[in-house]
Amino acid sequence: MRIYKTRSLAADACKMGRIMAGGRTLKPSATVSVGDKINVRKGPITYSFEILQVVEHRLGAKLVPEYIRDITDPAELERLEIIRLSSSAAKRETNYREKNAGRPTKKDRREIMAFFEEEEEDDEL
Repeated sequence: MRIYKTRSLAADACKMGRIMAGGRTLKPSATVSVGDKINVRKGPITYSFEILQVVEHRLGAKLVPEYIRDITDPAELERLEIIRLSSSAAKRETNYREKNAGRPTKKDRREIMAFFEEEEEDDEL
């Protein structure tokens, strides 16, 4: 229920064993009931949700809190924030270009070419 963007992504996550309830992995066709606690492993953390109501149809994003409650451990969310901050700090420190920043500038291109030339020299030695 809006945890994954599409049903096929959710089904793939089930098949890979990333969705669990009661200590067992769930299949895409698994039936859940009110009060079940679902653990979803997405990236480096595991989210936890409690089923409040069961629905048979798709919902708008605004209605989701009426049907599931996020009970993810705050330590997990903190770990996600730390990872996010450390990766953005690493990008700034190493002078990486931001995602969707457009084409490289002349200076960027020269730095890239110099980097690959250094690699080729190292490989020859």
